[in-house]
Amino acid sequence: MSSALSDLHPHPIVQAPMAGGASRPELAAAVCEAGGLGFLAGGYKTADGMYQEIKRLRALTRRPFGVNLFMPQRSYVDPAAVRTYRGQLAGEAKWYETPLGDDVFAGADDGYDAKLAILLDDPVPLVSFTFGCPSPEVLGSFAAAGTRTVVTVTSVEEARTAQAAGAAVLCVQGIEAGGHQGTHRDDPESDGTGFGLLPLVAQVREAVALPIVAAGGLMRGADIAAVLAAGAEAAQLGTAFLVCPESGAHPLHKQAMTDPRFTRTEFTRAFSGRPARGLVNRFMREHGPYAPAAYPPVHHLTSPLRKAAAEAGDPQGMALWAGQGHRLSRALPAGELVEVLVAELAEAQNALSR
Repeated sequence: MSSALSDLHPHPIVQAPMAGGASRPELAAAVCEAGGLGFLAGGYKTADGMYQEIKRLRALTRRPFGVNLFMPQRSYVDPAAVRTYRGQLAGEAKWYETPLGDDVFAGADDGYDAKLAILLDDPVPLVSFTFGCPSPEVLGSFAAAGTRTVVTVTSVEEARTAQAAGAAVLCVQGIEAGGHQGTHRDDPESDGTGFGLLPLVAQVREAVALPIVAAGGLMRGADIAAVLAAGAEAAQLGTAFLVCPESGAHPLHKQAMTDPRFTRTEFTRAFSGRPARGLVNRFMREHGPYAPAAYPPVHHLTSPLRKAAAEAGDPQGMALWAGQGHRLSRALPAGELVEVLVAELAEAQNALSR
């Protein structure tokens, strides 16, 4: 592995930062202790909430870990489109007996500046960014503090931007990935487009000179071997770790990964206003075609519905984020899963070398 990553974790396995509760300190610590790189998700948390999770993780492991931040969203949101979508969701509010989110235009920067201040004041080994690329000044400040930076990219253009800004590592995300696509521009005209992971890794590898962490639908050691052979330095897995007992994902979400009722995934804006891959359920089918490109307003608008659906035991109203490989989920303890993946990786690499 490249020197940019190899001294942080012995195995080329990164646990994806899954915002919304899945990537809690217990999960990240278990992955770190097994020799992978665990991540906390700073998205949807207050700055203090993020800091408290960092403190908890440090109490659980002394191994290096990462923290992910959402970049502030400054794209124009049409209030009229959000109001229209609110009207379309009125039936859901009645069904789940809960009001829709009120402050739908709040939180656009997700406490970004306060989180940066905490991470620069009390540095962690690695900080990654999603939904955009920080300024050269921000990336330079982290480098000066001894923190390595990762920028999530979904195209060669974004990879070049991140390299020019001073990122240390790229997280190259293919369309197979579960949850939100880390695109830098939330352009509705690009919905349904993008690159598969292996072709994207190959293109980015030729275009830039930065270490690559590959992400998107990876579930087995053979998958990791494939992206390493394509030029990645490590593989990032989210859905594979989501079902682990240490994950903070809702039990219904975990069960849905292999539930025969949920047979496929799609991109949708229905829950957050940004493209995200999840298991196709009733909510996605009924509201996905009408959801506006409005993140984070739609996230705030639907948040009470998603919580009420979970409390009611109804996965048909939840955001069941999942990568395309979800049917291969294994509900193993996170440390054991890392060990299994490492063994599978070695077997696959040995087979390739014969």
